[in-house]
Amino acid sequence: MVPGIQTLLGANPSADSITVFLKDLVQHSNTSLTVPDVKSYSDAVYFNYYPLGISFLFIPQNGYKPTGGLKLEDLQVDSLVLDSINIYNAPKPKATTTKTTTSSRTAELAFSTYSMSKWNLSLSPEASVSNESSIEISLISNGKDFVSCLGEPDRKGGGAGPSSGSIGIWCEWLKHGIMVEFGGDEARGPQAWERGKDAIWRVITIFPPKQE
Repeated sequence: MVPGIQTLLGANPSADSITVFLKDLVQHSNTSLTVPDVKSYSDAVYFNYYPLGISFLFIPQNGYKPTGGLKLEDLQVDSLVLDSINIYNAPKPKATTTKTTTSSRTAELAFSTYSMSKWNLSLSPEASVSNESSIEISLISNGKDFVSCLGEPDRKGGGAGPSSGSIGIWCEWLKHGIMVEFGGDEARGPQAWERGKDAIWRVITIFPPKQE
């Protein structure tokens, strides 16, 4: 049985649950499972699976301090714990008659769109608007979809300034362990929050739920 993505949190890179999860993702993609692109720092190690549209952030434990530029085989994987997961999407811009100059962060351009077209995330029923125990997410879920289920976010930001130079709007629901960054022209510029209900998600970050 394929584990839910949130159940991977707290596992180390060699855990069976992560292996099974990634193999299932591969079956829904046009790629074969490859070794992740590893980015190591003293306080964090990223496993980037660009073709699958997913990135794992591991935190060193027990005094382990990785050096920069390590390869997978050089890591002490038993001293790493999965702290958060980034899922990537690439919303297609809507047709427009005016030319806009928008740009994405270069590092994120390497990621393909997430391999699953639909999936569920577990929720804390008492913290959701409609007492739901899960939210279904698709590649076209927008701001309105998230807020109608999760309620108003605990934290939010972005969207200010000229469209060409600002970051997209983002919302974070601490009790559910979900952060969403939105993409497209609707998520940028001075009127971004007015248009944000129609903005499609660009990055979803999953982390252990927190109390405010």
